[in-house]
Amino acid sequence: MHKLLTFLLFFAFTTLSYCQNITLKGKITDAQDIPLESATVYLTSVKDSTMIDYTITGKNGSWEIKTRKITQPVFLKISFIGMSDYKQQLDSATEDKDFGTVKLEDKPSELNEVVIESEIPPIRIKSDTLEFNAASFKVRPDANVEALLKQLPGVDIDEEGKITVNGKEVNQILVNGKPFFDRDGKVALQNLPADIINKVQVTESKSKQEELSGQKASTDNASINLTIDEEKNKGYFGKLMGGYGSDDRYESSLLANYFKGPTKISLLASSNNINSSGFSMDEIFDTMGGGRNSSFWSSDDGSFSVNGMQFGGGRGITQSNILGLNYADEWAKGFDGNGSYFYSSADTDNQNRSSETNFLPVDATTGDLTDPSYRVDSRSKTNTSRYAHNFNTEFDIKIDSTTSIYFAPKFVTANSKYRNTSSQESYRIADGRPMNESVNNNFTNNDNKGFESYFVFNKAFKKKGRSMNVILQNDNKVDDGTEYNAYDINTYKYENGEQTVKNRNRDQLRLNRQANDNYTVGIEYLEPVTDSMNVKIGMIYENKRMLQDRDGFDLDPLTNRYSVYNDSLTNYMASKTNTLKPVAGFSISKGKLWFNFEAGPQISRFDNYSLYRGANTKLVKDYVLPAANMNMNYQISKSSSVYLYYNYDVTFPQPNMILPVDDVSNPLAITRGNSDLDPQRYHSVNLGFRDFDYATRSGYNFWAGGNFNHDEIKGFTEVNTSGERTTQYTNVSGTFYTWFGGNYNKSIKTEGGNTYRFSLGLNGGFNVDKGFLNDVLFDSKSVRLTPRINFTYEYGELLTISPSYNFTYRQTNFSDNYPVGEASNAVHRINLQTTSRWPKHVVFGNDFGYTYTTQIANGFKPDFFLWNSSLGYNFLQDHLLFKVKVYDMLNQNIGTTRNITPTSIRDEENTVLRRYVMFSLTFKLDKFAKKKEEGGSPFWWF
Repeated sequence: MHKLLTFLLFFAFTTLSYCQNITLKGKITDAQDIPLESATVYLTSVKDSTMIDYTITGKNGSWEIKTRKITQPVFLKISFIGMSDYKQQLDSATEDKDFGTVKLEDKPSELNEVVIESEIPPIRIKSDTLEFNAASFKVRPDANVEALLKQLPGVDIDEEGKITVNGKEVNQILVNGKPFFDRDGKVALQNLPADIINKVQVTESKSKQEELSGQKASTDNASINLTIDEEKNKGYFGKLMGGYGSDDRYESSLLANYFKGPTKISLLASSNNINSSGFSMDEIFDTMGGGRNSSFWSSDDGSFSVNGMQFGGGRGITQSNILGLNYADEWAKGFDGNGSYFYSSADTDNQNRSSETNFLPVDATTGDLTDPSYRVDSRSKTNTSRYAHNFNTEFDIKIDSTTSIYFAPKFVTANSKYRNTSSQESYRIADGRPMNESVNNNFTNNDNKGFESYFVFNKAFKKKGRSMNVILQNDNKVDDGTEYNAYDINTYKYENGEQTVKNRNRDQLRLNRQANDNYTVGIEYLEPVTDSMNVKIGMIYENKRMLQDRDGFDLDPLTNRYSVYNDSLTNYMASKTNTLKPVAGFSISKGKLWFNFEAGPQISRFDNYSLYRGANTKLVKDYVLPAANMNMNYQISKSSSVYLYYNYDVTFPQPNMILPVDDVSNPLAITRGNSDLDPQRYHSVNLGFRDFDYATRSGYNFWAGGNFNHDEIKGFTEVNTSGERTTQYTNVSGTFYTWFGGNYNKSIKTEGGNTYRFSLGLNGGFNVDKGFLNDVLFDSKSVRLTPRINFTYEYGELLTISPSYNFTYRQTNFSDNYPVGEASNAVHRINLQTTSRWPKHVVFGNDFGYTYTTQIANGFKPDFFLWNSSLGYNFLQDHLLFKVKVYDMLNQNIGTTRNITPTSIRDEENTVLRRYVMFSLTFKLDKFAKKKEEGGSPFWWF
């Protein structure tokens, strides 16, 4: 590690000294000598108009370009919206030069946008929109949108696929202003080719009501809109891929797109058994980079989600199928529609073994200081089968110039089946005495149906800034489940030195119906008081209903049918919460400051009912509670800002937490409600600072936040000498959960066309957690730190080398009455990824990583190497790609993890994907109107 860091530092300092050849600088003002911030200054070749370098003016209108010596004639060009362009020819640029102050003249005929025939500045800032000209950023001809985004200054995509722009997280990606299958843009990023993109526009991410009423965004997220080049907005493109390998591993996918003006039709499908979503235009690693699926966003354990289903993450091997259809069009003037259908299915097999140490407090009052903690060793074999149909639609209707309607209904129907065979043994750590042992067979079948919609009616009035919104929302879900549970449990007790054994053998059926219905009706009115201040008043009504209806039966051994009624497994619970929220607030938008504050009371009736073992319980409580939120953003400059968010809110308990109903489906872990529970109240705080310097292509950002709880709902658990747990719920104050972090990124380009990218990051958290265990309050403090360093070297388009190091450290300090004071562990991840595109048409990639987990229990392997390799050859004008790839070449991949909680330490191992070799063939097709005139694709029959 020491050598790696030394190498990176040496590379960095060498590069800095090497690339700082000449410095060009100056200042831009208007005719009245007012500095122009965010003007675009760039150099292009006189010979072929190729962009050489660029920058953006700072707050005082100054600019600076550090670039290589240029011996050929170049143009210095300056562009600013609303101003006439400036162009100066230089015979060469071989020494430092100060151009002084350049004054731009007004361009009164075009106040909104600068139009440059055949050459557009690489970056423009228009009002609240940061716009990149895609043609100014060089990517390979076969690159996808994700590869294009990685070239844009200030844009960062981390290992989990999270996108940030100048430190602001992107939560929405649109294509020509419309979702492409979904607003998160997962499919668009991986599957749209970069060469059809005209502009990449970055704005604030707004809710629909904020968008329609012209309000500032209430979140600190960003939205990206990809505009399609007009010449390529009429045609079709896609790809078809199929592969087969060792151990019957296979993968296949299809993507087909047809664009014609506002009409867009897309079809996607995939099937595989390699823990993959099936969609990636990365011709090197597909979805096996770093041992993870890198097509869609993935979590820190490598798992990823598609259509609400979780895949991968070192927990089994999944066979998945996906089919999707997306249609967007402008059906009439002022009436846009977008709809998609998405089917997904997944079948996952997993084997798990675990060892969990459970800490119990030492009762010093008895004089017995023996460690009461115990260990649970378990093994399980599971199969999970799921499928889901999703229908998503959106309609934008412009009734007239002042009235708009947005309506987005969604439908879902799904099924999941879960089979589990498991066994476990619990024993005291101090003397090894057994506490319990069990064998369990479980099968669960759930059918789910859901409908939700979001409706916004916006009316703007004559006075600028005056408007009204009406909001209607609903979310309805129903789940019908059937659960078969057979178990054989032995529990041990010790009295006077003698052991007694109690056996329980059950075979049971439980029918369960759960329903959740949420309705929201709101109205808000916005009135401008001054040019910079608005006030808002509104009213929100919420109706939330939850239902749980269970019927339990035991197996009749005579008839072999589940016909013996079991009242301990049977219960009925219902909860209804009606809340009225009057709200008033104001917002200030003046200069670089935006501030918003809203507050009001929450008037709630919390109505609960249960029927259990013949006892009817009705629990009704009325509350008047406060609610408030505050947002503040101060734009220090066009590239730097500070953000602060605060929210105070209330969460009501679930029915099973507050009603006197026992859940005895697992005799070793019984739960029951507590009618004395209060609602959980919490303060949420988020703050951040970001800055990106376009001149040096470097940027950094910091963030921090936390949830601070009052009356948090926590468990009150009693564990007897047989290891049987009984948990009620109680309120605990003084808990909080915080997070913090920061990133630094820098990109350097040399005169030889080489690129160096550096990235440093740190994120972490500090938590204080409390609860009750055997009538004793525990108070744990935990810290998590994850520093990382990434470096990428690009030798033109021929070679890419990307080493990285990631370190995660976790430590938990337990209560003083625990037998241990603290526990910690660390995970080291070292990775080296290389990509070679030499000789021509050949792509060779390697992804080599090493993972080491410290402090893991005996019997679990702490480390492994993971080496993935891929060799591809493009032919037939790069329309066909033949590839062979090897996953886990050393056959060492393992799925061991350690998890530390306030009361336990758990080590476990799950099934993971092991070595396989795969041969595949990919066919790419694109045919646009312009290409047709020029001869089109060689596959003319398509």
